[in-house]
Amino acid sequence: MTGPRGDLHADVVRVLTGWQAPDAAQEALRGDFLAHLATHPDGVWRGCVPGHITASSAVFDATGERVLLTLHPKVGLWLQLGGHCEPGDGTLAEAALREATEESGIAGLRLLPDPVRIDRHAVRCHPEGSYHLDVQYAAIAPAGARAHISTESDDLRWFPVDALPELSDAVLHRLVAGAHPLLATTPR
Repeated sequence: MTGPRGDLHADVVRVLTGWQAPDAAQEALRGDFLAHLATHPDGVWRGCVPGHITASSAVFDATGERVLLTLHPKVGLWLQLGGHCEPGDGTLAEAALREATEESGIAGLRLLPDPVRIDRHAVRCHPEGSYHLDVQYAAIAPAGARAHISTESDDLRWFPVDALPELSDAVLHRLVAGAHPLLATTPR
């Protein structure tokens, strides 16, 4: 399936091919993602049972000192915002921005241009053995932005980047730690 404005599969391959992984483990995982996409033309869509691409974002406030997290209703943890690609998404970045905007209720989010990290984790949207291949971005909210809880969240809150909630996972901690320094070099 192709989005109306282009081939999302090709865009994901382009993004991952050009992405500079921050370490050897991320580089190996990047190779796994690209191999999956090479063998699954439907690998960006939720219907691909072995696994499929998802797009998420750590949303920071305008100061870069707080991150907006969702209390995920299925997992029961505080996580970054994100989800499945949809046919209307022309690019992976558009999918990440759409998900962050929908789940935060904040208009005017600005996505950093390149992914920060990637993660593979088991999913609940398919039988056991299926994975989300999550491409993780960072986004900056406009000054004074107010978040609004969507139906996809049990709660939504800002947390200091150096005081993430106990009910979160190592994936979130690595994403925030990797994204936070990038904000310092991003014009506000």
